[in-house]
Amino acid sequence: MVRRERHRIHDDVPHEAWTRLAVCSAAGLVLQLDGTLVTVALPSVARTLHVSVSSSAALLTVYFGAYALLLLPGGLLVDRFGVRRVAVVGLGLFLAGAMAGALAGGLDLLIMARLVQGAGAGLVSPAALAGAVSGFPPERRGVALGIWGASAGVANLIGPVLGGVLTYLFGWRADWWALIPVALVAACAVVIHIPVSLRDVRSGWRGAPINGVVLAASFVAAVTFAVMIGAFYLLEQYLQDSGHYTALAASAVLVLVALLVAVVAPMAGRLADARGDRLTALLGFSLAGFGLALLGTPGIPLGGAIGFLLLAPLGVGLGMLFVPTSRAGLNSAPESSHGRVSAILSLGRLLGAMIGASAAGAAISGGPSASTTHQALLVACAGCVLVGLPAARGLGTRVWSIS
Repeated sequence: MVRRERHRIHDDVPHEAWTRLAVCSAAGLVLQLDGTLVTVALPSVARTLHVSVSSSAALLTVYFGAYALLLLPGGLLVDRFGVRRVAVVGLGLFLAGAMAGALAGGLDLLIMARLVQGAGAGLVSPAALAGAVSGFPPERRGVALGIWGASAGVANLIGPVLGGVLTYLFGWRADWWALIPVALVAACAVVIHIPVSLRDVRSGWRGAPINGVVLAASFVAAVTFAVMIGAFYLLEQYLQDSGHYTALAASAVLVLVALLVAVVAPMAGRLADARGDRLTALLGFSLAGFGLALLGTPGIPLGGAIGFLLLAPLGVGLGMLFVPTSRAGLNSAPESSHGRVSAILSLGRLLGAMIGASAAGAAISGGPSASTTHQALLVACAGCVLVGLPAARGLGTRVWSIS
């Protein structure tokens, strides 16, 4: 009888909730595509506009800077005015920035366009995550977030390939033009399928969204992204500089891990719903740490079939870490503050990515030799074991049900 009741509750999700999940996942996918498309296009931007590669990197810096600065205000606006209004405004800004970037005649104008796109992304991100889980009871949000994570993995799979093809065939401006119809379709879907208010957003929006579980979840997200981005940077640099791989061949590292994340995230969501966020995150950090320990072992080849095979534990571990952080944070707060909680989680990811990239760059500042790369990967392993595992224990069990 208990088993039947549990099954009934798990199936009691309205069709509209699944539709909103699909629409909000598509809105989040726009942001994922942007990062991969623009990153691939940067060398072409530098050559065409006759600027240095370091100067073109400012296109990423200003984008993520504006993104981070708008996250917390964006989350507050989501809780105040609802998912639909904020998502549409954010996608509109993003679309305007993409169009301005495609038409920009110089680096200064392109940087300003990226600033506008980043501001739009800062509004879209908390709106999309809050809207994705709306309509799902707390015990089913892992399934929803697993699908959300899988969509991000798919975006990271097709983004580098699409960016490379567009840049090769039509030049870097094609990457910006490609973002316009994607953002436009996502905005139209939001208008059609997301109601003006998913709940009475004016009641309780002033409440503080921060509690111990939200802070722990944001910290776990930061550690996850620091490890992920740092490891990716190390492997990419080593394979291209010391392993003499082409940029396309080296990107196979990202493609393989993105594929594993896309496959594992839904399974991690079901595990989190069944056994809790803490266990799922502990398993994720354990597997990621094990994979990094293998890759960091002196004498282990980082390229070739063996190196790619050893990426599997790392990819599976990372795939298990995306769901429990978001699920724990969102379930620990009332739905009227989900916009702000989503913003806090996203801010943790951005800060972690910045720390991981900076630490990896400092670790191989003297050149990405096999020795320094192995040592840096072992440091990342220590981060999973000594920081990630204890932090994962903070993903508690406090749950707010849908009101």
